[in-house]
Amino acid sequence: MINISSEERRALRARAHALNPVVSISQNGLTEAVLLEIARSLDSHELIKIRVYNDDREERETYLKTICETLDAVPVQHIGKLLVV
Repeated sequence: MINISSEERRALRARAHALNPVVSISQNGLTEAVLLEIARSLDSHELIKIRVYNDDREERETYLKTICETLDAVPVQHIGKLLVV
């Protein structure tokens, strides 16, 4: 997982504010197909929002960590049911 400074994170959060979620994680969880779609979206857009349809905050944190470790991405923000990568 890549680390960034707080200033870089703040700038990315500002850029992500106007974005709409491009990938959704539903009741089936973080499957290989979802990871592949996230990887494609990151390659195309570099900064994406992911909507998670799950009420468990710890599970959403686990999803964010797994996505970032698997795809060598940066966790920018986790707010509510939205993940910014």
